[in-house]
Amino acid sequence: MNDFSNNFFELDQVWNISIYIIGVTIIAWIFSRIVRFIIRKLISNRDQSRKKEYNTTSLKFLMNSVKFFVGVIGIVIIIFTIPILRAKAAFIFSGAGILAAIIGFAAQAAISNLIAGAFIVIFKPFRVGDFIRLDDVRVGIVEDITLRHTVINNFENKKLIIPNSIISNESILNNTIDDSKVLSFNNFKIGLYADIDLARKIIQEEAQKLDYTMDNPESSISKDRNKIDVRVVSTLESSVHLRAYVWVSEPFEEYRNRAILTEEVHKRFIKEGVEMPKEMRRIFTD
Repeated sequence: MNDFSNNFFELDQVWNISIYIIGVTIIAWIFSRIVRFIIRKLISNRDQSRKKEYNTTSLKFLMNSVKFFVGVIGIVIIIFTIPILRAKAAFIFSGAGILAAIIGFAAQAAISNLIAGAFIVIFKPFRVGDFIRLDDVRVGIVEDITLRHTVINNFENKKLIIPNSIISNESILNNTIDDSKVLSFNNFKIGLYADIDLARKIIQEEAQKLDYTMDNPESSISKDRNKIDVRVVSTLESSVHLRAYVWVSEPFEEYRNRAILTEEVHKRFIKEGVEMPKEMRRIFTD
């Protein structure tokens, strides 16, 4: 019986080694699942206030990292606890300069994404739940930050998968990093001889009916304390350009509010006889 036990724990037989590797793999998998479950519980129970979202981002990144690092640790344990693999590893590592260079070059993109992901979590240019814009196409809510990439859910409910090394080098417009309120620019054009005061009154009245509009906060952008500020931006050959500055408390509703305001103002302009822009054509004759 003692001989059997000694032979079983001596990792010099193929079947002993196989069972040992399977055992380490199962333990690593169970440990990974337990840690990820605990982190997932912490995330689900965490208060969704802006103050707590920094921790949520870090926890999600940690959860995504656990499987990778536990797997690496498991492989290291297997290599250095099995005598035959340990001997081979020592031989490989002793002359692995060229091999390390080859592996390093091949894994350059993966390592770059990993480091960039860590920097995103540490320096927090954006967080999980933030509304960000990279350009006119890549815009949406940050859904996840993994070791390799950042997942953005756009407003068509499609997922944008962007490598961390790329997104970390982009100029990002973050609508919710410190403050959820945004200033919405709403542009309108009226005829050259239209009643500007009437048009301004209509725009202000319709804007005040919208949800999520708010009084102007203390801001370096606009000092005007009127709830809806409407200004003449420019005059063209056939139109006057008006812009309404509307503060919105919820950035995710800004686009919807802008669309509703455009429709309602257009209806009021027609109903109350506000002159609309007319295309001007000049005909030259000899």
